Amino acid sequence: MTSTEQTTQASLSETMGGLTHVALSVADLSVSVPWYQAVLGAAPVLDEDTGPFRHVVFALGATLFGLHAFPEGVLDDAPFNPRRPGLDHVAFGCADRAELAAWSARLDQLGVPHGEILDAHYGSGLAFKDPDGLALEIFCPPGS
Repeated sequence: MTSTEQTTQASLSETMGGLTHVALSVADLSVSVPWYQAVLGAAPVLDEDTGPFRHVVFALGATLFGLHAFPEGVLDDAPFNPRRPGLDHVAFGCADRAELAAWSARLDQLGVPHGEILDAHYGSGLAFKDPDGLALEIFCPPGS
């Protein structure tokens, strides 16, 4: 074993670290940014045109949540489908079922259509979609 292999093995943990950021491609930032700002209850911390794409980023706890738009626009105008390879959904966390119910009421106030709270052995979730039809969820741990 070389010293490089030993260093690499020694510096890696047994499992991958937590998610640091999620980035979604959206059709129109002028529609998506205000929608997410209202739903998340947070202002963007970054709005930057990098050249290849423009991104607007929200800080949600220790995770960054980005919206990307590309100068050439949407290349595939087919509606979002979680059964197509790629993104299935993005889930935002909350502390317990009472907070999940409060999020349901907040989405109602914002006029954001959503499903009912679904309870499962692995937790409870509330599903809704963004302006591009991307599947989102607010999720809490089981028995909370």
